[in-house]
Amino acid sequence: MHNLALLSNQLERAILSLNREDAESIIREASGKNSLSHVSEQLVSLTLQRIGEAWEDGRLSLSQVYMSGVICEEIIDQITQLENIPKKDHPKMAIGVFEDFHMLGKRIIYSTLKSCGFELMDLGGGLSIEKLVDTVQKENIKILLLSVLMLPSALHIKSLKEKLAETDVKIIVGGAPFRFDDRLWIEVGADPTGKDTAEAIALVEKFIEKTS
Repeated sequence: MHNLALLSNQLERAILSLNREDAESIIREASGKNSLSHVSEQLVSLTLQRIGEAWEDGRLSLSQVYMSGVICEEIIDQITQLENIPKKDHPKMAIGVFEDFHMLGKRIIYSTLKSCGFELMDLGGGLSIEKLVDTVQKENIKILLLSVLMLPSALHIKSLKEKLAETDVKIIVGGAPFRFDDRLWIEVGADPTGKDTAEAIALVEKFIEKTS
């Protein structure tokens, strides 16, 4: 097993200094001895999570967090295309940030799922209930992954779920409010919550299996 812990420290320094070339070299070095999905989950995701925690503690600026996510997402996407990762057969999926523009959590899950061969629409951030209902219906989305930062946004998922009651879309939620309260997803009617990338992937695979 390659020393991903050591590479994680190197990757953190590279992306915080906006050195995309070094960051890409580190990720490629790791993926040379591990699967890209493993690197995405055990190196990139954990590094970005640590950066996010540093922002929450006031040790990093929001712009540093934003650019860190952008750099890693671009690198994973590029490697995925070059390596021609086999695409999985699954219902239409989408991911986005609900009522907020804090994109780090979304970028972590999006990059990891892409590295595993999943195809999903990136709906971006600041998504309203009306926008999501319209997109789910028009695009026939079957699995919707939503990231939230604040508790009020998390509570509004209940209204979203009610407006999508006539569809068969599954809503997987994540973000700080659901980490702090492990029963909140039940209260808002989600299907259910993923606390990290591994749980998100497991939930996606579970729902795909049920619809197959």
